[in-house]
Amino acid sequence: MMPGGFEWLLLMGIVLGFFALFIYALVDILKSEFENSINKVIWLLLIIFMGPIGVVLYLIIGKKQKVKKV
Repeated sequence: MMPGGFEWLLLMGIVLGFFALFIYALVDILKSEFENSINKVIWLLLIIFMGPIGVVLYLIIGKKQKVKKV
């Protein structure tokens, strides 16, 4: 049974929101420099294999590990 109109829109909004965050995190990791070079690889693997959980962890923890550009 297919979800109704509102449920379908809500589900698609959540899926598209996480997809947008995934793309944002992926691009942010690839364009940034980290204090330790292995951190970039770890964060990439984390968001690829853990999906939404990895993205949320990166946004909370990983962004603080980037090298600040002056």
